[in-house]
Amino acid sequence: MSEGRKAGLFLIFVTVFIDLLGFGIVLPLLPRYGEHFEAGGGTLGLLMASFSAMQFIFAPIWGRISDRVGRRPILILGLLGSTVFYGMFGFATSLGKEGMFLGIGALSWLFITRIGAGIAGATIPTAQAYIADITGPKERGKGMALIGAAFGIGFTFGPLIGAAFVSAETGATPSAAPGYVACVLSGMAALLSIFKLPESLNKQSAELLAKRRHWFDVASFRHALSRPRIGLILLTSFLTTFAFAQFESTLSLLTQELGFAARSNFFIFAYIGFILTLSQGFLVRSLIPKVGEYRMGLAGIVLMVAGLLLIGVAGNSGSYTLLYAVLPISVIGFSATTPSLQSLLSLNTSEDQQGGVLGVGQSISALARILGPLAGIILFKGTQNEFIHGSITSPYWIGAGIMLFGLLLMSSLKSNAGNTEVSSTLET
Repeated sequence: MSEGRKAGLFLIFVTVFIDLLGFGIVLPLLPRYGEHFEAGGGTLGLLMASFSAMQFIFAPIWGRISDRVGRRPILILGLLGSTVFYGMFGFATSLGKEGMFLGIGALSWLFITRIGAGIAGATIPTAQAYIADITGPKERGKGMALIGAAFGIGFTFGPLIGAAFVSAETGATPSAAPGYVACVLSGMAALLSIFKLPESLNKQSAELLAKRRHWFDVASFRHALSRPRIGLILLTSFLTTFAFAQFESTLSLLTQELGFAARSNFFIFAYIGFILTLSQGFLVRSLIPKVGEYRMGLAGIVLMVAGLLLIGVAGNSGSYTLLYAVLPISVIGFSATTPSLQSLLSLNTSEDQQGGVLGVGQSISALARILGPLAGIILFKGTQNEFIHGSITSPYWIGAGIMLFGLLLMSSLKSNAGNTEVSSTLET
């Protein structure tokens, strides 16, 4: 690989990493901020889901536009948008419960900022396309791994940075500083892209890609779901992501119930990011070739069931120590299950349909990230009409039950005959 391409990969890593720092700063406190502004269970769930919903809609749109106008303009536009909306998030949190701006209340401004940040942040597929443009087949996997590394490291250090700008006292008024810090970091990434990031898409490739008119491949979706084995993998993937999204979106509320101050809450999210980085970067990568995707997926689901149950036990006991001790179980389980299912999906798909079917898998995961937070927060807080009575442990008990069903689906993959690729992987 030429020095210019190596520099391009490094710059993409840095820009995605800095952008993810901002995401890691804001996410841990978002449920607490929403609750401070007296959002009910359904409203808070929609606030948490709005970011993922916008990413689901706009990620393919930005990808198609980048095929026409180039990767660099879309990446810069996304980073500038993140800068603006993180700054607005900081301003919205400074308004107070009764605060208004332009006749709009603080809670409504929180929705606007999360919707805007979701639209602006839906450029990860464009960053992946940038890597695809500048790498050959042999370097492609390593290049794509940079995106995962940026996620893990950004989600580890983002909360640590955020911890420096919030109170260490329990029950303190939410601070506007994390939003402003995320704004500054996204602005730094935008400036780096403007002045240093070269365009990766050449004119010939742009003309070829511009012929693709659709942004959502309905035919691939229908074809994937019509195949029983693919359908089982996709459903298992949906349940896994749904259960983990329930846990992820309610953890801030659980730590609040256990008496964690805002700073301690940031530390626990940094702890999760660190576990994700180690498990995805080292543990799972080294074990999958030895045990195979099927066994790794089964083990991951079992760990998720056990981990979610134990988080429920920690919530009931009110123990800080127990919560810290059991969190790695479900996090490592998710780290093992997700790549195993993605690999199984690819192994069960013919070469000429890889892009379409894997794209369906990404859409299924995105839907789970939309619905998971909504369901989790409603289960945690209940609904205003008391149709659902909230409980601080309900998302974890129900998440464990969902993963038990996922375990049955995963087990049925082995008995579902007719796939030599997976059989050979299992034997390996």
